[in-house]
Amino acid sequence: MEAILIDELVKVYGDKHHGSDGTMLSAVALQDVSLRIKKGEVFGLLGRNGAGKTTLLRICGTQLMPTSGTVKVLGYDVVREVGMIRRNIVVVPQEGRTMEFVTPWEHVYGFLLLRGMSRSDAKLRTRKTLVDLDLWEYRDTIGFKLSGGIRQRTLVAMALATDADIYFCDEPTLGLDPVARRKVWSVFEDLRRAGKTVLLTTHYMEEAEALSDRLAILHRGRVLACGSLEELRRLVNGRIRVDVGLEFPLKELESYGRVIQQQRSLTVLTDEASSEELVNEALKKGVRVSVRPVTLEEVFLELVSRE
Repeated sequence: MEAILIDELVKVYGDKHHGSDGTMLSAVALQDVSLRIKKGEVFGLLGRNGAGKTTLLRICGTQLMPTSGTVKVLGYDVVREVGMIRRNIVVVPQEGRTMEFVTPWEHVYGFLLLRGMSRSDAKLRTRKTLVDLDLWEYRDTIGFKLSGGIRQRTLVAMALATDADIYFCDEPTLGLDPVARRKVWSVFEDLRRAGKTVLLTTHYMEEAEALSDRLAILHRGRVLACGSLEELRRLVNGRIRVDVGLEFPLKELESYGRVIQQQRSLTVLTDEASSEELVNEALKKGVRVSVRPVTLEEVFLELVSRE
């Protein structure tokens, strides 16, 4: 069963200003978006700024009304059954802020009580989440004394400590250092193992690749592609990346696949058979060479560049 079902979703933002002909100006944020997000999976939304990721997340999280189309969360309609949805979801907004005179413990514990959790359960879950996210030593520090990264982790902790069925996370690790990001990743893994559903937006390709069971790439409000990383790799010409030194003759490389000139190397996107031939040829020439699967970032750039 799908946790989230999206059919032909459209969102148009109207502008208060009018054009020269008197018509109202508008911007199409989402255009005929259809997605199926399964229960128990981490689903990543990728796209450039303005692609429609946050708009889609906010509509699914009942924070924004769609213009047309259908969105159902856990079988409930986001327009007609808002209350039923909000009991079972939690949102980590991109623009969220902690309170200046409230400690991380008070943020998390108080949020759990507001959601109806018992005091004993709230204390246990608050402690576990603060420990898991390396926030325990800051538990009694008031907000204005905390760094931006600690504040962001506190916001994430508030959401992840709940027992929601679906987690809507808009750039949850933005501004976090690499160690803190990995801590958040481990909690997402715990959610997956517990059968929870996560809808995640991120600009970190490594993060999307590491966490997501499936992904959708949005571009100018439309879905360019959707599937697992391996399925997305099949959509581009060349699933293997071979990097060779600049001394390798450029014209010879073009017979192996698409060539991208880098500052310190030449990159060839090719298939498995051609990559093996190219590696052997580079070794014969005494040219340094490395080979690896095409990354999500390269898939993303390839698909978006076609548009």
